[in-house]
Amino acid sequence: MSWEMVDEGWGRRAVEFATLSEPSNCREYVAVHQRLGLGDGDRVLDVACGSGLSIELARARGATCAGIDASPRLIDVARDRSPDSDIRVGDMEALPWDDATFDVVTSFRGIWGTTPGAVDEARRVLVQGGRLAMTVWGNVGKSPGAWVMAPFLWATEEKIDHQADMVALGRPGIGEAFLDERGFDVAERFEVPFAFEYPDPETYARGIAATGPAYEAIQSIGEDEFIARATELGASHVRDGRPLRGQVQVFGYIGTKR
Repeated sequence: MSWEMVDEGWGRRAVEFATLSEPSNCREYVAVHQRLGLGDGDRVLDVACGSGLSIELARARGATCAGIDASPRLIDVARDRSPDSDIRVGDMEALPWDDATFDVVTSFRGIWGTTPGAVDEARRVLVQGGRLAMTVWGNVGKSPGAWVMAPFLWATEEKIDHQADMVALGRPGIGEAFLDERGFDVAERFEVPFAFEYPDPETYARGIAATGPAYEAIQSIGEDEFIARATELGASHVRDGRPLRGQVQVFGYIGTKR
């Protein structure tokens, strides 16, 4: 799939993604920014920035931010959140910035094993000694919150196999080798806090339906059926007085440009 097609899945419910789904990513964003020690004067590019919440949080730490995503509708939200940042629609494997423009490049589950060109481009736009921080899914199936992502398995077998290829970087040694081969000195893999949270089954169904992998399942079974099944699934995990919650394993890597 070409990058121009990403908006079809990720952008069609941009506002619901930004307000119902992406807030669950805050733990991940804050933890990685803290590990990087982002602060005043840092020039940061967020690759596959989506609706721009990570940019907003990096700006709160004093960083000067830019971002890129393939979805024009998500970029509209990101620009609304951070109007003074350089946020563009484009291809992460052909970044529209000059060499050595940034001190830090981040990507939160946006670079996959199937997109090595994005790492090459990240290296190009980093200064010498600049850092690339990226997160990837770990062992989702064995995570306590695996049920939250079960609707993605309602896609066709071909789509599910492709999803597995995309998340291969979470396996021990795979992500490190992937970055090392592309000119980065890689620190030890670290676990990143991540948990989905929703107030009720209906909001869970709407939030998960706004994601790209869910769109692949919707193409297979139809949107009404997807929402109905997801609502039923959420209802089976309701806890009295507490939100629906699904903790999922996520790992991070930080590589320094050689």
